[in-house]
Amino acid sequence: MRLRLVALLSIWAFSTLPAAVFSEPAMGPLRVLASNPRYFTDGSGRAIYLTGSHTWTNLVEITRSSGAPNPVVDFDQYLSFLKERHHNCFRLWPWENATSFDSNGQITYRHAPLPYQRSGPGQALDGEPKFDLSQFNPAYFERLRSRVTATRDNGIYVIIMLFQGFSIVEKGHNDPWKGHPMNKANNINVIDGDPDRDGKGLEVRDLAYPAITAFQEAYVRKVIDTVNDLDNVLYEITNEDDGTPEDIAWQYHIIEFIKKYEAGKPRQHLVGMTVPWPLGNNRQLFDSPADWISPNSEGGYQTDPPAADGRKVIINDTDHSFFFTGLQRVGIEGQRAWVWKNFTRGNQTMFMDPYLDPAPWYVLTRNGPQSGKPDPYWDILRINMGYARLYADKMNLAAMTPQCSLASSGFCLANSASGKAEILVYLPVGPWVTVDLTAISGTLSVEWFNPSTGAVSLRENIPGGDHRELSAPFAGDAVLFLKLL
Repeated sequence: MRLRLVALLSIWAFSTLPAAVFSEPAMGPLRVLASNPRYFTDGSGRAIYLTGSHTWTNLVEITRSSGAPNPVVDFDQYLSFLKERHHNCFRLWPWENATSFDSNGQITYRHAPLPYQRSGPGQALDGEPKFDLSQFNPAYFERLRSRVTATRDNGIYVIIMLFQGFSIVEKGHNDPWKGHPMNKANNINVIDGDPDRDGKGLEVRDLAYPAITAFQEAYVRKVIDTVNDLDNVLYEITNEDDGTPEDIAWQYHIIEFIKKYEAGKPRQHLVGMTVPWPLGNNRQLFDSPADWISPNSEGGYQTDPPAADGRKVIINDTDHSFFFTGLQRVGIEGQRAWVWKNFTRGNQTMFMDPYLDPAPWYVLTRNGPQSGKPDPYWDILRINMGYARLYADKMNLAAMTPQCSLASSGFCLANSASGKAEILVYLPVGPWVTVDLTAISGTLSVEWFNPSTGAVSLRENIPGGDHRELSAPFAGDAVLFLKLL
C-alpha cells in the first residue's frame, strides 16, 4: 500500500537546539546495559549512546622540529567544540616516547608531558636527562585529572588510552623507539625493552619480561588512583599495537589487571580494546575480556556494518575501520551514511578528528584549518554524529534492537513492543522505503529527518497492521522515525 503523505506539519532544525540540553552529569560509572548489551547505562536505567571526535594532542603536546607547528590545544575550547556538536565522548591520547628520530638521527617530534620524571643521572639519546621509571611526573597526572574533571563537568565521557602503539614501533613515520623511556639508553632502572636488538620495542608488550610488566602495572595503578572517583571514565589499553600473539596476551592481561585492581576501589570503570595494526583482527577483540571494542573494517564495518549482537558494546572508530583516505573517497554523502548505518545497526561511532592540526605527520591532504578553526570539510560527519545522538536520547534506546528486515533499505533500529513501538529507518538512497508494520496495532506518528540539513518534517499519522510504503519529502538520503501514539 502506497501512502503519499504530503501535508507538512512543521519544520525545524536540530542544530538550533542548545547544547546545554544534552549535557547531563553522569549518574555513575558506565556499565554494560544487561537488558540490551549493545549499549551502556549509567545507573539510571536508560541506555547511554556514546559518540564524539578525538584528536592526537588532547592530553600530550606534540612539537615538530620543522614544518607547520602543532597548535597547543585550548582544552576548554575543545570541550566547547564537542558540546556544540552534541558529542559526549572522546579518546584521550597519550604518547609514550619523548622524541622521534628520522633516518639521519635528527629529532623530528617531541612529546610532553610524559608520566615519568627525567631526573637522571646521565643523558638519554635525545640529550635530555634519563628517565627514572620509579618516579612519576606530577605534572602529567595533574593534567590528566584536571582534563578528565573538566570533561565530567561538561557532561562528557572520556576514554583514557593507557599506552600507544605508535610509540614503540616505526609505522611508516619516524623512529619512536630511540625516544622511549624503556629503551635501555634512556632510563636509570636497567630496563631494556629491546633485548633482541631489532630496533623496536615490541618486548614492552610481552609478558615474558616481568620487570617491564611490573613498571607498566605501577603506571596503570597510578592512572586509576588519579581518576577512580570520577564517573565519566572508560579505559582503553592501547592504540594500534602490532597485534602479535605476545601483544594480545599482554593486552588481555592488562584488561584483567585493571578489573582486579578496581574491584577493591570505590568505582569500577569499563575497559575497552581497539583493534591492533597491522597484524590485528576483530576476532582478537571479540575473544577478549574487554567490555567494549573498536573493530577494523573486517566484516563490513567500513561501509556496511553488521548488526551488533550484544557480545560486546561496539564503538566503530574511523581511526580503525575507515581511515581518512577512505572517508575522503566516499565523500560527505558516504560519511553521513557511515554514521546512520552504524546507528541503525546498533553500533556507536567515533571520529579520528584532525581538528586544528595543519598536517598530521606525513599527511598533507588530511586537514585544512583556517584562522584557528577546524576544517569545515569534516563538519558533515561531526554534525551527523551529534544528530544520531539526539535521536538516541529521543527514543527509548534501551529497548531498541537492529531489525534490518523490517525496512526495505536494510537499516532499521526498532522497538516493536506492544504499546511502545518506535522504529528508526535509514535510507541511504531515497525517497521510498517499505516498512513492515504488521505486528503493530494502532497509529504511528511520522517524522522525516534530513541528515544533510538537520531539518525535520512531521507528516500525517499512519496506521499499523500492514506493510507501508513511505516517501521522504526531500531528495537524497533520509532518516524516518515512526512512533506509536
